[in-house]
Amino acid sequence: MRALVAEDHTLLREGLIQLLELNGITVTAAVADEPHLRQALRRDDFDIAVLDVRLPPTGTDEGLRAALEIRAERPGLPVLVLSQYVEQLYARELLASAGSGVGYLLKDRVNRVADFVDAVRRVAAGGTVMDPEVVSRLLGRREDVLATLTPRERETLQLMASGRSNAAIAAQMVVTESAVGKNVAAVFAKLGLEVSGDDHRRVLAVLTYLQQS
Repeated sequence: MRALVAEDHTLLREGLIQLLELNGITVTAAVADEPHLRQALRRDDFDIAVLDVRLPPTGTDEGLRAALEIRAERPGLPVLVLSQYVEQLYARELLASAGSGVGYLLKDRVNRVADFVDAVRRVAAGGTVMDPEVVSRLLGRREDVLATLTPRERETLQLMASGRSNAAIAAQMVVTESAVGKNVAAVFAKLGLEVSGDDHRRVLAVLTYLQQS
């Protein structure tokens, strides 16, 4: 697997490079600002972009904007965003972008190498990985709708929004997959969403819906 890294802090950038390389992921490019990121995103020698939301020259949203634009041109280009804060608008825009393979992790919560590497691999494979805190903030914006869910249904929704499969949810909740399937069906029925067999599209639909004002 090959990765593109975009991070303006030198120590963190070098740390990410070393961490990825030690786990069998080749870093084909490592950049520190928006202009170089945009150039690197035009290349075809990487399988996933791991990038910071905020990059020079302004340190606001350059990293994510560049990623969103390239995903519009190349739907499904895997992008894993690292951010210092929960920025709900950015999370919504990333999830709503075309194609699969998206992730949003908080830097301060990436404290286990195995979990981070697993997230990189899952996103590169077309999965969805969302930090639990980000999911919690997104779900919290629609308390009126979520109030209709039972505790089990709400837990199922949050785990599903985190990118887990029904099997993984069943293991986490210590129930059968059949029970999870019933919870999922109930969640979509109460939220007025059509059930789909595509796990990523279900996650997208749920989070996009919950983000609507």
